[in-house]
Amino acid sequence: MIDWHSHILPGMDDGSRDVTESLCLINMQMAQGVRTVIATPHFYADDETVASFLDRRKKAFELLKTKLPAGGPDIKLGAEVRYYQGISRMENINSLRIEGSNLLLLEMPMISWSEYILGELRELAGKSHIILAHIERYMNLQSRAVLKKISESDILMQANAEFFISFPSRYKAISFLKKGNILLIGSDCHDINLRYPQIEKAFNVIRKKFGDDYIEQMKKYGESLLLTVI
Repeated sequence: MIDWHSHILPGMDDGSRDVTESLCLINMQMAQGVRTVIATPHFYADDETVASFLDRRKKAFELLKTKLPAGGPDIKLGAEVRYYQGISRMENINSLRIEGSNLLLLEMPMISWSEYILGELRELAGKSHIILAHIERYMNLQSRAVLKKISESDILMQANAEFFISFPSRYKAISFLKKGNILLIGSDCHDINLRYPQIEKAFNVIRKKFGDDYIEQMKKYGESLLLTVI
């Protein structure tokens, strides 16, 4: 399995505090059958430059890499890039793609998305393959017309494992999956106490509803995305 959204790099953001906590999170992911972890620390353009972020990310990963367990998951570096007005004109944004791919994870604003915002998404989608992080947080704020435009585009949607695990939201999560709107699942793990990895539980819910073949299709689709040539 692939964990498409995680905050496992030590000291980067509000996620893992140190290498010890990072290793605990990674061991949890391994025990749940995760074989690829996308490390997506927050990037806020109003707080730092791309160059500064990439330097911090490199140092955090180098610190972690020396302690990784043998046979552990493949860790690919990326970022959870927060949307801001004008992001489509941002220099060096391609440097924030998921390592080795043309995939860019975006954290969208918690508002009803305007035509301007949709236009910026289209602009970005012409340069990178966009993934909208934890789509469940925004969808109740959007009109049906906006959701239809997104679902009919090449923009991908990532959902957090909790969306499938929680009883109040499980039905809606399955409904989105049936429509093909959600194809990528992430733990969005931050720590070992409150926001820990629960990928396996989410996939068990999906497996119970759709079967093993569906899980295998999701896996192969995710792997194909990561092999996309830049």
